[in-house]
Amino acid sequence: MPNIPANANDTVKTQHKGIIHLAFGVDTVKDVEEKASQLRADGFPILSGPRITGDGYFEFETLDLDNNRLEVTTKL
Repeated sequence: MPNIPANANDTVKTQHKGIIHLAFGVDTVKDVEEKASQLRADGFPILSGPRITGDGYFEFETLDLDNNRLEVTTKL
């Protein structure tokens, strides 16, 4: 997408060119929901989801301790 700016190291609010997240695949919707609940209880922010995406996945997004965006996902 030509309108995405160069990476300004803002992994929380804005999308940029370059590697912006790391995704982990799990087996089931229940696994996604349980991991989101566990991370929320441990104090990690849930940025979006759990939700169904337009491309047929069930996922949520969070941040690790260094504010790298992480995605936990399963194919529906």
